[in-house]
Amino acid sequence: MSLPELSARARHGADSSPAYPDDAALVKRLLAGDEAAFNGLVEQYHGRLIRLALLFVSDRASAEEVVQDTWLAVLTGLRSFEGRSGLKTWIFSILTNRAKTRGQRDKRSVPFSALSNEHAQDDHAVSPSRFTPTGNWSAPPEQWDEDTPERLLLRHETRALIDHTIAGLPPGQRAVVTLRDVEGLDSTEACNILEISETNQRVLLHRARAKIRTALEQHVQKR
Repeated sequence: MSLPELSARARHGADSSPAYPDDAALVKRLLAGDEAAFNGLVEQYHGRLIRLALLFVSDRASAEEVVQDTWLAVLTGLRSFEGRSGLKTWIFSILTNRAKTRGQRDKRSVPFSALSNEHAQDDHAVSPSRFTPTGNWSAPPEQWDEDTPERLLLRHETRALIDHTIAGLPPGQRAVVTLRDVEGLDSTEACNILEISETNQRVLLHRARAKIRTALEQHVQKR
């Protein structure tokens, strides 16, 4: 199992609400005014929408307002949901559009048009100090034995470390790794939501994952 898969599993383990395997059936219940279905949807996604909104706005109060607007848009727009994407992706797209607008209005967020150029900055996935002048490893990646990633990621302090590392990533890397590895969206969905190219998404994700792995390596070495 890969590091991203483990990260997603560790974080999603905190969600107590069951996933809805049949979006069409859920939408049908929601359109019928099933209050329990809507409450279950809110319980499952509200905290995750707050986390996603905070990628675009700088404070929780703004994020809460964006999420409330998103739920209203979900309710009013359900009849237009055609199932071309998953219900979760549709909700995340609504949230992202509103959060971008709010962030730009408040002038508190990084314009997402800049994300496509973020990988051009002097930002290395792996520190150059870990290589010799000939390009070989001077400090190769840590090999996990008994302390496997699976075991580490089940520990509270390791999940906290991942949270802290993600929070400290540049905006583009943070957004991509949150959508891909935390929320489990595929590359096409992430690109559509963030309005970036597949190439940029891949570079940002690689750098984010490399930094998370480096943080885990350092954590293991200190134990």
